[in-house]
Amino acid sequence: MKAGILGYGNLGKGVEAAIARCDDIELKAVYTRRDPSGLKIKTPTALVKSAADLDSGKEDIDVLIICGGSATDLPGMTPKYAELYNVIDSFDTHANIPTHFANVDAASKRGGKVGLISCGWDPGMFSLNRLYATSILPGGSDYTFWGKGVSQGHSDAIRRIEGVKDARQYTIPVEEAVDRVRNGENPELSTREKHTRECFVVAEEGADKAKIEEQIKTMPNYFADYDTTVHFISEEEMKRDHSGLPHGGSVLYSGETGTDGCNHVIEYRLQLDSNPEFTGSVLTAYARAVARLNAEGVTGAKTVFDIAPAYLTPLSGDEIRAHFL
Repeated sequence: MKAGILGYGNLGKGVEAAIARCDDIELKAVYTRRDPSGLKIKTPTALVKSAADLDSGKEDIDVLIICGGSATDLPGMTPKYAELYNVIDSFDTHANIPTHFANVDAASKRGGKVGLISCGWDPGMFSLNRLYATSILPGGSDYTFWGKGVSQGHSDAIRRIEGVKDARQYTIPVEEAVDRVRNGENPELSTREKHTRECFVVAEEGADKAKIEEQIKTMPNYFADYDTTVHFISEEEMKRDHSGLPHGGSVLYSGETGTDGCNHVIEYRLQLDSNPEFTGSVLTAYARAVARLNAEGVTGAKTVFDIAPAYLTPLSGDEIRAHFL
């Protein structure tokens, strides 16, 4: 399978690292909106090309893995390229997923391609576990806790604010809430009761810090519904204390069976040293599925809910039945 990567930030680098571990996938090119001559990548056999080269629709790739930000990049990028190539993205603005899906679906069908959206660990792997659990134990309660870790999407959203030079945003679960769910209490928890958000911001010289803080705390879909703390720090402190990108979290589901009300708690947990490298690995596995589906004649937008697990692996049906079933 021949893959292309659009965007070479943390996520693009994570996808490149994932492809390097796959014998059945070749990275053909990294596409950038920057000057290609100034971009150095780690794959010696891959080209570095301008994003404008994609506009022809004739690039020699089976799938384009789009590694932009959900706030401003993916809503335009994914529908644009979905008409020209099989595409996959990690769009994570949950409230806007239905609109994004509809836009990508229309474009993919026009071009006879497959467009997989909102793929990663949440949305993505966590989404699957929420659906599995509620299907097995209908009528129960699901809970998702993120962190403690750096959210790439939220950090990117802060960096888009005027006057912000760099930013990291940590999502932190409220431990008391997690413990209540694990104990089978089935609590009703508001958004604010489940998580807090902590932001570390490097401001441009002379920037209005009070205005930046206000824009962060009132940002819809990102911070407005959470208790949010903003710290302004130096570039040196950012490099020293916040250079890593750890993350993780858990999906918990509590439900009952039988007439006597036997209680069951299902938990799926991730602890990630590198958020972008893990997300890149999920995207790479699902990129394999996108190319396979289109080769079978499938078109239109898809999510992880629509993809059978057998499409994710290079192993044969005989192999996965023998080793994993």
